[in-house]
Amino acid sequence: MLPKDIIENVRRIEITTKRLVTDVFAGQYQSVFKGRGIEFDEVREYQPGDDVRSIDWNVTARTGVPHIKKFVEEREMTVMILVDASRSCRFASVRQLKSRLAAEVAAVLAFSAIRNNDKIGLIFFTGEVEKFIPPRKGRSHVLRIIREILCFEPSGRGTDIAAAMQFMTRVTTRKAVTFIISDFFEPEADHSVMPGNAAPRFIKALRVANKRHDVIAVTLNDPREMDLPDCGLVELEDAETGRAYTVDSSYVAVRDEYAGRALMRVEQRSRLFRSLNMDHIDVSTQGSFADHLVRFFAMRRKRAR
Repeated sequence: MLPKDIIENVRRIEITTKRLVTDVFAGQYQSVFKGRGIEFDEVREYQPGDDVRSIDWNVTARTGVPHIKKFVEEREMTVMILVDASRSCRFASVRQLKSRLAAEVAAVLAFSAIRNNDKIGLIFFTGEVEKFIPPRKGRSHVLRIIREILCFEPSGRGTDIAAAMQFMTRVTTRKAVTFIISDFFEPEADHSVMPGNAAPRFIKALRVANKRHDVIAVTLNDPREMDLPDCGLVELEDAETGRAYTVDSSYVAVRDEYAGRALMRVEQRSRLFRSLNMDHIDVSTQGSFADHLVRFFAMRRKRAR
């Protein structure tokens, strides 16, 4: 039996996100994500103006009357949602935890998918893949996904994006629209985004996955990750490694270096996605994520024309 507060949170997210899907994203999802191909619909008699390349010569020879094959777009897709459950996503300095933000974004994407009769699957990952929910359809399945995101207690605390992407490519046999929702903090990789060091090791896995699937990164952000306030001596702990630091935030140089490193990380992350030809959506614990999703859908629709 789920705790009452979890049930209420699931219901609140369902009401909020379904309203967004209905009022904001109606029709947009279908217009920017393509099905995996075309499927045969029927054979009918040839009519002037039809493409002669569509003529079914077997039926034409058998009946003595020209017939053509009709095809329709195969709309059904598989949508995979990969959710970062590492300790760094259990953080917030303002309105909500990054993990709660991930649940709301995942809910909007999932409800958009079921309106289009698509299947939705879920993968939780930390330093390893911790849980896999195979793709299925239906409202009850989406509600299960939301419950899992809100309730899931990971055993690990780190992040291994490469392992998550490799697992997804193994379990997904056909092309899938894949959303990876993460803050993209990897303890080892974060050192590597600094000048003169190697690139994050998950680059290869993202590149391979994006060649086979339509991979979209949803980056979880919090304003405190970009700006360190002046509040004297501060005890900080790396959520994923447990390493502790003492920082004197009263020094302007310390705050400037903190902000500079944060900005560099965000810029290099954006350049990384562009180099992989991957779309990405930045969302924040501060304010609504709806506007960011609207801009993403608008961009994809414009590009598809």
